[in-house]
Amino acid sequence: MNQNKLVALIALILLIVLTIGSSVYSVDEREKVIVVRFGQILRSDDPPGMHFKAPFMDEVRYFDSRVLTLDQEPLRFLTKEKKYVIVDSYVKWRISDARQYYLAVSGSEASARQRLEQLISSGLRDEVNKRDVQSVVSADRAKIMQLVTQAANAETRKFGIEVLDVRVQRVDLPPEVSVSVFDRMKAERLRIANDLRAQGAEAAEKIRSDAERQREILLAEAYGKAEKIRGEGDARAISIYSAAAGQAPEFYSFYRSLGAYRESFRQKEDILIIDPSADFFKYLKKPTR
Repeated sequence: MNQNKLVALIALILLIVLTIGSSVYSVDEREKVIVVRFGQILRSDDPPGMHFKAPFMDEVRYFDSRVLTLDQEPLRFLTKEKKYVIVDSYVKWRISDARQYYLAVSGSEASARQRLEQLISSGLRDEVNKRDVQSVVSADRAKIMQLVTQAANAETRKFGIEVLDVRVQRVDLPPEVSVSVFDRMKAERLRIANDLRAQGAEAAEKIRSDAERQREILLAEAYGKAEKIRGEGDARAISIYSAAAGQAPEFYSFYRSLGAYRESFRQKEDILIIDPSADFFKYLKKPTR
C-alpha cells in the first residue's frame, strides 16, 4: 500500500511539473509569438520575458523577428529597347505583425519568401520595362530600387511583413547583347574622342596663329623703335662729326684716316690693293701734316 502511494505521489508531482511547464513560456527579444487555442489566435506580440498560458490547450508559435535576407536568383527582364538584361538582387525584410503573418502564410517562412519573390520580381520587371539599358545600368538604378521597395512594402503589409530594402547588386547583359552594346559604346566614345581632338586642334591653331601675330607685331614695333633710335643716333653722330670738322678740319681728317687704317688692317692676313699715291696714304707719307 505504501508503494502504491509513493507511485501516486510521484505521478502527481510529475503532473504538476508538466502542468507548470506547459503553462509557462518565455519570449526572446529576437522573437515574435502568437498563442493559439484550437486554431484560434488568443494573443500576439507578447513583450520579451516570461508569460503564462492555459496548460495543454494553448499552443505557442514562435517567429524570427530579426531582419532576414532574401537573395534571389538572377532574373532576365526586357527593357524598353526590347533588349534583355540580367538583374541580380536581394531583399531585406522582417515580420512586423505576427498575427497577420500567421493568418496570411500560416506562419511558414517558405511561403512568405515565395510570395515576396513574386512581388519583387514583378516590381523589378515593371520598372525595367519602362527604361532603356543605360538607365537600368546606371542613371535610374537608385530610383528603381526605391520604387520597388515602396511598392513591395505596400503589398507585403497584408502578410504582416515589412520590406526594409531592395538592392540591385548587378545588372548584366546577356552574352548575345554584350558584344553589340560594347561595340556601340566603343564607337560612341571614339566619336567623342575625335570631336575633342578636333576641337583641341582648332583651339591650338587659333592660339598658334594669335601667338604668331603677336610675335610679328612685337618684332615690327621693336624694329621700328630700333630704326628710330638708330636714326637719332646717326643724326647725332653726323652732327658731332660736322661740329668737329668745322672746328678742326685737318685733325678731323686725320682722325678719320686712323679709323680707316685700323679697320682696313685689323687682321694680319688683310690685303689692300690701292695706288700708293692715293690720298688714303697721305698721313702715312707725311704724318707731320
